[in-house]
Amino acid sequence: MSSKANREPTPENETLLQAFEWHVPGGQTHWHRLRNALAGLKAVGISAIWLPPGCKAGCPDSVGYDIYDLYDIGEFDQKGARATKWGTREELMQLMDEATKLDVKVYWDAVLNHKAAADRTERCPVVEVDPNDRNRELTAPFEIEAWLAFDFLGRKNKYSSQKYNWKHFSGTDYNAENHRQAIYRIYGENKQWSQAVGDEHGNADYLLFADLDYADPEVRKDVKRWGEWIVKETGVQGFRFDAVQHFSQDFMNEFLGHLDRTVGHGLFSVGEYWHGDVEVLTRYLDKMEHPYSVFDVALFYNFSKMTKNGDLLSVLQNSLVERRPANAVTIVGNHDTQKGQTMEAAVEPFFKTLAYCLILLRQDGYPCPFYGDLYGTKGPYAEGPSCGGRLADIILARKLYAYGTQDDYFDARTCVGWVRRGSWDRPDGLACVMSTAGSAKKRMYVGKSHKGELWTDILGWTPFKVIIDNKGYGMFACNGASVSIWVNSAAKGREQFGSFDANIYNE
Repeated sequence: MSSKANREPTPENETLLQAFEWHVPGGQTHWHRLRNALAGLKAVGISAIWLPPGCKAGCPDSVGYDIYDLYDIGEFDQKGARATKWGTREELMQLMDEATKLDVKVYWDAVLNHKAAADRTERCPVVEVDPNDRNRELTAPFEIEAWLAFDFLGRKNKYSSQKYNWKHFSGTDYNAENHRQAIYRIYGENKQWSQAVGDEHGNADYLLFADLDYADPEVRKDVKRWGEWIVKETGVQGFRFDAVQHFSQDFMNEFLGHLDRTVGHGLFSVGEYWHGDVEVLTRYLDKMEHPYSVFDVALFYNFSKMTKNGDLLSVLQNSLVERRPANAVTIVGNHDTQKGQTMEAAVEPFFKTLAYCLILLRQDGYPCPFYGDLYGTKGPYAEGPSCGGRLADIILARKLYAYGTQDDYFDARTCVGWVRRGSWDRPDGLACVMSTAGSAKKRMYVGKSHKGELWTDILGWTPFKVIIDNKGYGMFACNGASVSIWVNSAAKGREQFGSFDANIYNE
C-alpha cells in the first residue's frame, strides 16, 4: 500500500458566516431567505452560519437583542406577533433541516445578559449608582416602579413554568413612577453586581434593560435548562454568546458544563467580548474551563488603523490570532460595526478586501465573514456588497486552495505577501500579494513541483501571467491599494469563480 494511501485526507477549511445584518428587511421571511441561500453558500465554502437572535423580542420587527422570552422561537402569540422578525418556529426548523442535509453547522445567538419588554411593573428597592462608576452609590436605598415582571402568558407554561420578578434581576435603568432614566442597582440581601465581569465603568455587569442576576439559583436553573432545550429542540451545534463581558463568567462556565453533561461534548462556543486589548481577551480565555473562542476584536481594530496608516507589517501584531489562534474568531465587520451602528469603526472599502484575504487565506483563526459584506446592507446607510462584489470568490479560494505550509513575505511596510504550498491531496496552493500604496511585486517560492505552470490572479484585477521558474519561484504583482490571489490557471475549481449570486434581498 502506498504512503499516500495511508495518509489522512486534509479536512476542508471551515468558514463561519454571520447570516444577518442590522437592517435585514422585516416581513418575517429571513429563515426562508437563508434556507434558499444555503446551497450557494455551501458551494463557495461556508461550513457554518451564525443565526440572528431567534427568541421572541420586544416587538415583531426587533433584531432580537431586546429579548423577552428565551423559550419562544416564533411559536406563541406574544409581543404583537407569533413569528419573530425572522420567521416562525416551523420556518426555522425547515432551515435547520436544509442545513443538516447540506452539512452546514448552525450556531444560535444566545442573549443571556438581560431581558426586555416586561409584562408588568413592580415596586422594588434600589440604589442609584454613578453611570461612570457603577460601584459608587449616589443615594440611600429607596423604591421605584420598574418593568421587571415577566409572566409569558402567551406561552402558558409550555417548556418552562419559570416567571421572573424583580428578585431575579440585579439592575434596571427606568423608574416608571417618575419616568426617570438612571442606573439603578436592585437592593437587598445578596444583591450586588457580579464580580466575574469586565471592569468598564468600574463594573460592567449592567449593560441595558433588566439585568439578569446570575447569583439567583432560579435564574441559573432556568437558563441552563433553556440551553439544553434549544439544542435538543432545534439541533443547533453551537452558540454565539452576546455581551459576555457583562454577565458572570462563572455562570458561563457553569452553563457550558451543564451542556457537556446533558447534550454532549462538541458544541462550538464563541463569546462577544468587545474589547480591543488582546491582554483583556486572553485573560478572559484563561478563566474558561471549557473549549471556547472569542471574536478577535483586537485584530478588527488593527484593520481600522491600517485604513489610516497603511502599515501592513503591524497588522497582525497584538491580535488574538497572533497570540491564541485556536481561540480566535476573526472578523472584518458585523452588525454592530456597520455604518450607523453603536460600534461603527471605519474600515475603508479598499482595505476590507485586504482584510478578508488576511483572515480567509492564512492558516490561523476561524474566519467569520459578515452577511452585509457578502450581500450588501439595507437601511439608512445602505451599501452594496464589499470587496468589489468578490468576497464569495475569496471564500471559495479558501475552500479550494488555502492549504499546507505558509511562507510569509512580510518585508515591506506597504506591501506584504504569503504563499500556501498546498497539501498532499490539495496540492494547488496559492500566492497572495497586497499593497496599501502603489503597485508592487514580490518574488515568492511556491515549490518546484509547480515549475512551468501558468498562474493568474483569480480576481482578475492584476491582468498579468506568471510562469513559475525551474526553481519554483514566481514574480507576483498587485495593483496599488489592492490585492491579488494567484493560482495555477489549470487548478481544479477555477471555473467556479464569479458564479455566486449575491442578490439575496430579492429571494
